Amino acid sequence: MTENNNIVFTPERLAKVQEIIARYPEGRQKSALLPVLHLAQEQFAWMSQGVMDYVASLLSIKPVEVYEVASFYTMFHLEPVGKHVIEYCRTGPCVLMGGEEVFSHLQQKLGIKKGETTADGLFTLKEVECLAACGWGPCFQIREKYYMHLNNQKVDEIIEELSK
Repeated sequence: MTENNNIVFTPERLAKVQEIIARYPEGRQKSALLPVLHLAQEQFAWMSQGVMDYVASLLSIKPVEVYEVASFYTMFHLEPVGKHVIEYCRTGPCVLMGGEEVFSHLQQKLGIKKGETTADGLFTLKEVECLAACGWGPCFQIREKYYMHLNNQKVDEIIEELSK
């Protein structure tokens, strides 16, 4: 386990963690892992080894149990990310609706490739498998908000708005 005294939930978040853990029977605190990981990412922005070790200690589980879950889901960031993480859908339906052209334009507009963060720290571009918006593609998601029926003009407008 990595020791890092700077990795501690705020009192409000810690109370929320305890509330979540209390929903499950004794000995089943691992069931709280996903919601606790979401709280951790909200506070710490990404899942460093120290953050994952801290979550493991709160749930009284092995750190590897946290690592395997955090690394499975693309919604958890295992490296530092920008303020706005653009999760771009690269699956068949979005590609068929012009997603390749829009994705190329997005990369050019930001000056980065997938997995990279802009120099100003505002944007990280992350490829994801499916956003379950197949009828509204091409699409991307930033936090809980979906941006659908994308074209180059819409991408430009979205980036300009988020850059303010």
